[in-house]
Amino acid sequence: MKHSERLDKVQEPIDTASEEVKTLIERILKLERDKLYLKTPRNINDDIMQIVKDVIQ
Repeated sequence: MKHSERLDKVQEPIDTASEEVKTLIERILKLERDKLYLKTPRNINDDIMQIVKDVIQ
């Protein structure tokens, strides 16, 4: 399997996801990027739970 085929296979569920799921993915990825510089990112699970609650309400 070529690299581009593997990437397409990984990307496909994201591309076909509902808008709510896409929003969740985007916000969680942003949160993770924002915390990358931290030596020990704290409360990330709580932050992710808050994002999920915000999006599903």
